[in-house]
Amino acid sequence: MNLHEYQGKEVLASYGVAIQRGKVANTVEEAVTAFKELQVETGTEAVVVKAQIHAGGRGKGGGVKLAKNMDELKEHAANILGMMLKTPQTPGGMEGTGKLVRKVLVAEDTYAPDFDACKEYYVSILMDRTKKKNVIIYSTEGGMDIEAVAEDTPELLHKEYIDPHMGLLGFQSRKIAFNLGLSGQAFKEMTKFISKLYSAFVGSDASLFEINPCLHTADDRILAVDAKVSLDENALFRHPDLAAMRDTTEEDPTEVEAQSYGLNYVNLDGNVGCMVNGAGLAMATMDIIKLSGGSPANFLDVGGTADAARVEQAFRIILKDDNVKAILINIFGGIVRCDRVAQGIVDAYKNMGNITVPIIVRLQGTNADIAKTIIDNSGLEVQSAILLQEAADKVKEVIS
Repeated sequence: MNLHEYQGKEVLASYGVAIQRGKVANTVEEAVTAFKELQVETGTEAVVVKAQIHAGGRGKGGGVKLAKNMDELKEHAANILGMMLKTPQTPGGMEGTGKLVRKVLVAEDTYAPDFDACKEYYVSILMDRTKKKNVIIYSTEGGMDIEAVAEDTPELLHKEYIDPHMGLLGFQSRKIAFNLGLSGQAFKEMTKFISKLYSAFVGSDASLFEINPCLHTADDRILAVDAKVSLDENALFRHPDLAAMRDTTEEDPTEVEAQSYGLNYVNLDGNVGCMVNGAGLAMATMDIIKLSGGSPANFLDVGGTADAARVEQAFRIILKDDNVKAILINIFGGIVRCDRVAQGIVDAYKNMGNITVPIIVRLQGTNADIAKTIIDNSGLEVQSAILLQEAADKVKEVIS
């Protein structure tokens, strides 16, 4: 689950990580109030107006502006709120449709009073699954073009692996600060920053922390000026306060709808809809579609209770995608009996009454023979298969 910048900073601050202070606003009027409050609380003379969307590179699309006075604040807030912001990370990139900006973060100007004396770093924490360790990736070349740094000068990116059983050790924090070229008070501040940042990463069950830029100010403070935070959805039951931060307006509406029905659905860009029970079987189904010349239009796991109601909802979700030219249903009857699934498919098909794309059904497991009979005798335009390759071949026929 992704968080907005202002939410990510709230998480960091709760673990003692030094952040660029700011206030979120949904309207120009709220932005004005935020500016006034920040002037009192921080003494800042200027603020940065930042669009709050789940995408990086906001500055490249005009979603981050410096306001040196109240008039500039009103102008920037009015221009950013309601805009369709296009960044390299929004759907379709800079040539796509962009994302609607519903709120902005009004943040203190942490580069004052001496912009040239400030230095931007890049710091991120994530899991390296191949090494089964967490890893801190950092660089002296922070800022908007970190992707270019990774591609053109990868030697400027450093990695520090942390054994999750041992945790972050003191020498590792000091090593990071040393490799960033820091000394004196800034060195001490960076070691504290890294230590608290790692505690926040582990404590919030995050899958990604990305601080870009991590700022070394003119007075030797180390601050998180931006915060990209992704949380492990499987651990949200332990963090109801974090789960409440979810912003469904930033997510694919079809995926949100599917989740409300208890379906695990991810939209893809192919032409064959998939309805499967079990994540592993779903991945195998997508592979066999690809190998047979098709392309999966989605990942959809209906789970172990594929009754008529759930199957019907799955049909409706899949058919929202106009690119779907066929649907492959692949069910293994272990927990759920195949004949019940087959009857659910027939009932759902009759209830909807407007399914025009070909449907191939492959049911294996408990009562699979009965299920095949139900499908074959239904009188519906549904083809049954026994082997997975047979199902894939049928898909190939109908989309060719």
